[in-house]
Amino acid sequence: MRKITAVFVFFLCLKTFAQQKDSRMSREDYIEKFKIEAVKDMLKTGVPASITLAQALLESENGNSPLAVNANNHFGIKCHDWKGERYYHDDDKRHECFRKYDSVLESYDDHSEFLRTRERYAFLFTLSRTDYKGWAQGLKKAGYATAPDYAERLIKIIEDAKLYSLDKIDRASSIGYTASAEKSIKSIPQAVETQIKTGYTNDVKCVFAHKGDSFKSIAEAAGISMSRLMKYNETDREPALRDGDRVYLQPKRRKCRKERYHTAGSGDTIYAISQQYGVRMKFILKRNGLNPGDKLYYGQKIRL
Repeated sequence: MRKITAVFVFFLCLKTFAQQKDSRMSREDYIEKFKIEAVKDMLKTGVPASITLAQALLESENGNSPLAVNANNHFGIKCHDWKGERYYHDDDKRHECFRKYDSVLESYDDHSEFLRTRERYAFLFTLSRTDYKGWAQGLKKAGYATAPDYAERLIKIIEDAKLYSLDKIDRASSIGYTASAEKSIKSIPQAVETQIKTGYTNDVKCVFAHKGDSFKSIAEAAGISMSRLMKYNETDREPALRDGDRVYLQPKRRKCRKERYHTAGSGDTIYAISQQYGVRMKFILKRNGLNPGDKLYYGQKIRL
């Protein structure tokens, strides 16, 4: 009887193992399942779809890692200043804290937001979105991962799966899709570049407003929330925009990289100077020994 029981348990374990093995997602399955979201994200944020997918594939083991399965964390993002749920997992150190998400798509959104809102990654957004090698090498340089061959591994995944072809898509409807994905595709906005004119000031991505533009219209076109747009532009109320005004789509920098000083003109304010040069107000105030609300005099030299 014991022998029969032992044999039964052995085959039951074998069957369970086989089922678990069969349920693991392949790289091809993962790409097919999430490529639309990666392109949708690219058109909103500027992060190349090939990079998003390659990082997700590598960090989540094609969606099969314990972190991905138990916490919907497909990019290995640790807690840092995270206010949400947490998941503890052994990584470089034992029992490290990782962000836990309600869904995989929330993980994708947070990954792009993580890159867009941290100054050490800002230089990546000066690269072309088709420069996947530059992005891969830049992520390693900025310290996204500790593996010495991190960039090479991302590049290999992208080239093996030809993910670079996704970076050239201007509209998500260009992707082949199944009927089940049709609803998602129809909700994807056009690329920012086809709706608003973007550029860079102080290596910070921004929109140069035209007559009739508003924060609301720019936020909708750029695919970001009004609250985040206002935060990037350091204002708690929507200002009236003039032709040529800069509206930043990323956090401004600590200092100006090209100019050392600004000579104040009639009616100049710290806010106007901050917007002109892409430098955060608190750093301009601190650098010049000023307080919020201080008036500038004509000809005053402002350190940037």
